[in-house]
Amino acid sequence: MAEAASRLRTTGSGSERRPLPLPIRLLAMLCAFVFMVAFAVVLARLTLQPSPASEALTHTNLHPGRSLKAYLDQPGLRDAVRQIGGNILLGVPFGVLVPVVAPRTRGFLRVLLLTAVVMLLVEFAQGALVTGRAFDVDDVILNTSGALIGYLLLGRRLSRAVHARKPRDVRAAKKPSTRRS
Repeated sequence: MAEAASRLRTTGSGSERRPLPLPIRLLAMLCAFVFMVAFAVVLARLTLQPSPASEALTHTNLHPGRSLKAYLDQPGLRDAVRQIGGNILLGVPFGVLVPVVAPRTRGFLRVLLLTAVVMLLVEFAQGALVTGRAFDVDDVILNTSGALIGYLLLGRRLSRAVHARKPRDVRAAKKPSTRRS
């Protein structure tokens, strides 16, 4: 009974909830890992495939907002929505899955930094290695924005459910005292 009571967690509103049992946590992490690998494959196929037909149309963009302005200046709103929305949606799975797979990445700034670094690497690879593709800083910004949206809408909650923190009193009891009498 004492063990069950120690597993309860009190939140600021006074409601109690239990962390997920270990087998379910491990299953959730495994599923998140499988989805992350699938996401990486889809990301690679979408961004790292050569496009020789667009080689003459591609240009490197190092100025934030330049591509966004070009998308929005097009006469067809559909293309702009597809480009901007597609880049945002491309980042959402990253923001949802990363905090579940790696709980130390939980947190707005950590997700922001990790996503920005990963998307920068993808864009560098696109620009340097893939015919008909170029580095675009606006893609990094939009992908990172999508990851933050995914994190705020779902990733944070999923990560908290899978990796519940121990109550403060239990954590404090486990730490050795550094005070001297």
